[in-house]
Amino acid sequence: MPLTIVKPISALSAQVRDIRERRLRRGTIRDRARRIEIGIVNNMPDSALAATERQFGAVLESVSAQADVQLRFYALRQIRRSSEAREHLSQLYADAEALGYQDLDALIVTGAEPNAPDLTHEPYWRSLTSVIDWAEANTISTILSCLAAHAGVLHLDGVARRPLEEKCSGLYAFEVVAQSALTPEIGAPWLVPHSRHNGLSEDELEAKGYAILTRSPDAGVDLFVKQMRSLFVFLQGHPEYEADSLAREYRRDMTRFLRCELNSPPIPPEGYFSPETTQALAAFAAHARAERHPKLMSAFPADAAGPAEAPWRDTAMRLYGAWLGLIAERKAEASQETSSLATRWGG
Repeated sequence: MPLTIVKPISALSAQVRDIRERRLRRGTIRDRARRIEIGIVNNMPDSALAATERQFGAVLESVSAQADVQLRFYALRQIRRSSEAREHLSQLYADAEALGYQDLDALIVTGAEPNAPDLTHEPYWRSLTSVIDWAEANTISTILSCLAAHAGVLHLDGVARRPLEEKCSGLYAFEVVAQSALTPEIGAPWLVPHSRHNGLSEDELEAKGYAILTRSPDAGVDLFVKQMRSLFVFLQGHPEYEADSLAREYRRDMTRFLRCELNSPPIPPEGYFSPETTQALAAFAAHARAERHPKLMSAFPADAAGPAEAPWRDTAMRLYGAWLGLIAERKAEASQETSSLATRWGG
């Protein structure tokens, strides 16, 4: 079935709509179980807003054959935006505070560009933790991605991220170390791109009751979960990324270095570019150190565009397909229980 993106409506209209839909859907339990309503709280910077919408939308649509997936976008008002970005948000997004009157089955909370060393000092910290609290009480399952995963474990259990000696950037092979509904095939390849300056301690996570599902000797923990009222799924990486996402980030960071916004040129993503392209980028970085000027980007290697296809696409489809299947299964079970009660009491 095609994925449907639902545009925002007012709080009053949402309440009227929800009442009307509940009346119309009585007696159609099977259809209700097949409809999965997912919210995405998109915290990415302006330059990545549309790409993030496209990435998650494409992955969810590719695995939604057995479900009617409806997607709603939300934004935190505390994240500073340009006038162009605010115009875009006004067309497609609702304020995250609107989650209080939404009836969603699941939620995805994206990462964000970090501005403060301490997450609790980010201007959106309170709003983000309110979203996490709402999701814990109101969803079947919620995915917290990258910085949102770090915020989640800090807020829920006091597990603090730690700065890495150098940025974890590249394509890494992870070992599936625990079988679950999300990782049914232990031993199958699990490739995921990562792009982060901070990491989490596996020992600290396990001490707080988190189940580690995938890990890498080079990138550490990637996928881990914790069952509360909602099943929280945490990802330090980005299986939703497109083939050129890491390439675009590298080019962005090199531009920032040439503008003197970074102290050193970025390191090429590990295991991502071909050896020839990596060598060309090393030569360009040496030139950039010697002649630091934005105009130098005109000589940036033309073949540094990333692979033609994302080799981690299969991982993304397996993970999100399993996640949608889990949500549909639990929603069907809840609908059956509701139907049994209604029949018993003459509803």
